[in-house]
Amino acid sequence: MKPALQKVFKTMPRLGALALLAALLPALSRAAEAIGETQKQETNWTAITMFVFFVGLSLWITKWAASRTRSAADFYTAGGGITGFQNGLAIGGDYMSAASFLGISAMIMASGFDGLIYAVGFQVGWPLVTFLMAERLRNLGRFTFADVLAYRLKEGPIRVFAASGTLVVVLFYLIAQMVGAGQLIKLLFGLDYMYAVVIVGILMMVYVLFGGMTATTWVQIIKACMLLGGATFMSIMVLAQYGFSPEKLFSAAVEVKKNASIMGPGGFIKDPVSAISFGMALMFGTAGLPHILMRFFTVPNAREARKSVLWATTWIGYFYILTFIIGFGAIVFVSANPEFLDAKGVLRGGANMAAVHLANAVGGNLFLGFMSAVAFATILAVVAGLTLSGASAVSHDLYASAIKKGKASSEQELKVSKLTTVVLGIFAILLGIAFEKQNVAYMVALAFAIAASANFPALILSILWKNCTSRGAVIGGFIGLISALVMTVLSDAVWVATLGNPKGSAPFPYSSPAIFSMPLAFVSIWVISLLDRSAQAQKERDDFDDQKVRSETGLGAFKAAAH
Repeated sequence: MKPALQKVFKTMPRLGALALLAALLPALSRAAEAIGETQKQETNWTAITMFVFFVGLSLWITKWAASRTRSAADFYTAGGGITGFQNGLAIGGDYMSAASFLGISAMIMASGFDGLIYAVGFQVGWPLVTFLMAERLRNLGRFTFADVLAYRLKEGPIRVFAASGTLVVVLFYLIAQMVGAGQLIKLLFGLDYMYAVVIVGILMMVYVLFGGMTATTWVQIIKACMLLGGATFMSIMVLAQYGFSPEKLFSAAVEVKKNASIMGPGGFIKDPVSAISFGMALMFGTAGLPHILMRFFTVPNAREARKSVLWATTWIGYFYILTFIIGFGAIVFVSANPEFLDAKGVLRGGANMAAVHLANAVGGNLFLGFMSAVAFATILAVVAGLTLSGASAVSHDLYASAIKKGKASSEQELKVSKLTTVVLGIFAILLGIAFEKQNVAYMVALAFAIAASANFPALILSILWKNCTSRGAVIGGFIGLISALVMTVLSDAVWVATLGNPKGSAPFPYSSPAIFSMPLAFVSIWVISLLDRSAQAQKERDDFDDQKVRSETGLGAFKAAAH
């Protein structure tokens, strides 16, 4: 990179911080009026101080990372220099999102035992990733999972499909994070929800534009440590009230709800088809999330990729045990406490704020400030990872590989990536405002359903099945993507809750499309691939043995660290 450009990139974080400050000032002035006029929570200066401290720390990390981000490899994969342990924490940080911390605890508070389907579903996808995908992905790919698909399949069409699947999943996942962040800042500062979402969008763009994967990784690592520590303390404080007996905690929750059914299924998912479909989406969607798959290219080799998954599974499994305790703790300490309810008897800040209010109940203002900062860090880290995967899909898969046929320079690719980041940030803000009332865990489940229906079938069959062809993967993948998307729009979550149609009018009656769309994708890829007798298809079948050797041994794999 030229010295002049290096100088520009070094000064950009300061400009970003000034732009952020300029955006915050008018919003904060409106907040002063809003606090006096509405029933929002009173301004908590202890919480706000800790919150601002973390934002400052993460901006400093971004400035430091910007000085180390000089090439496309640095921007997308931190130069491949992240260790397995660090990457495991970062994957945990990516995975333990607003949906996990805020959404699952809120769902358990509302539905009891049934909310555990999220924790179980999110966790059981990891063996698939560990044993079938992690090592093969690292050996075959460079920046994105489309690199793996394009190893033996036709590059142009397969990258267009992969980028399409990535962008749809990223946008649905972003909605959940933006809603969670908007509600958190609204609760903490007394800001209007719209201004809160705009601030989060600006912060997210600053982090990704200037820091790339290096900043994203370290924000995720710090946030994962803070979240695990805070959730552990919160769970200990809840259980300590009941002599560390989960049974006594559950009994107290039943007494508060005056409903023993919260300890059984049926409170959230009411029919077997929806339950199976939901479980399939959460399990197989894990193996199709582009921002998670992208993390396997940040380590130097396949051994470190396997180690990443081992550590990630450990942290994530432990965390989901804690969310169950936090959810039931919220039933006991938050759901019936007037201190946390507004004049209408509704939880201040919305249902997604159950865990934040529980932090206040068990640890006072100081711990509330800490957990608010952690919750925001959680959202920020995940949003940054999502935006980075979306930007890489456009700049690397579409622009550099499909349009420029591999002839784009690193600087051109980075320029397109940063432009895409801004566009994604604007879309995230608009969608976050539109989906304000949705439970964030449920919105993420829809993203998982689309990942399970589009990305996962094409990826797993291209790696493991010799007869998978470009035509089959692209057409079958698009069938899975479009069918999942259409069924999602026609479900209650979008048709009724977002588009405002009458209750009960949703054409698709189930809560998740995966049970229909995922098998449809697999069958379509299978049938179309077998029917494909073209010369291109025969070449792709012949290339499978070469792909298999490289995927399982790593011979000839791209060495990102040496790059």
